[in-house]
Amino acid sequence: MITRILAAVTTAAALLVLAAQPAAAHVSVSADTPVPGKHAKVTFRVPNERAETSTVRLEVVFPTEQPFGSVSVAPVPGWTAEVVTRPLAAPVQHHGRSITEAVESVTWTGGEIQPGQFVEFPVTLGPLPSGSVVFKSLQTYSDGEVVRWIDTAAGETSHPAPVLQVSEPVAVAPGSDDLARVLGLTGVLVGLAGLIACAAVVPAVRRRPAPARPEPVRETVGV
Repeated sequence: MITRILAAVTTAAALLVLAAQPAAAHVSVSADTPVPGKHAKVTFRVPNERAETSTVRLEVVFPTEQPFGSVSVAPVPGWTAEVVTRPLAAPVQHHGRSITEAVESVTWTGGEIQPGQFVEFPVTLGPLPSGSVVFKSLQTYSDGEVVRWIDTAAGETSHPAPVLQVSEPVAVAPGSDDLARVLGLTGVLVGLAGLIACAAVVPAVRRRPAPARPEPVRETVGV
């Protein structure tokens, strides 16, 4: 049980570290607690990296080896989304569901991301597979430049593809709340014991009698 609690704490700490890191200046993807076999709200974040041109188009390509049966696009002011699907050669059983048609890509056009700004494009998609899901993306600027965020090599790359990590939620063992309460109460009791000990020592020091002063020496003067 304690091992599972430590694993949960470690996972939470890692998520906090990731959240505290500055946003990378490239197309990225994120989701709140994505679970395999379920649908999730996924957000593609697109910053504008150019100083003199604006982003005017984003195309997100869905993985063919991990077919998604559906996608719902949230409205983004100023932008129009186009969803392209493709029929599968044979139905695919995915977490108990039969998929005959998969999403091939989603493309946003009509809007503008100016220099120094970013826009988030939220969608709901699923069912989610397990592991790493790569969404290769093409970012087009107003001068015609196309930046291909498609690198999947390990380590740092100049144009990494957006990757979504999907895993089973960490199960916390029953009774872990009770253990946390016991540990918290123990800490409180130890703190109180320390305060009581200090309170007992301070008056004792203050009540300690001062050392006796030597009597003054009187000189006898002969008459």
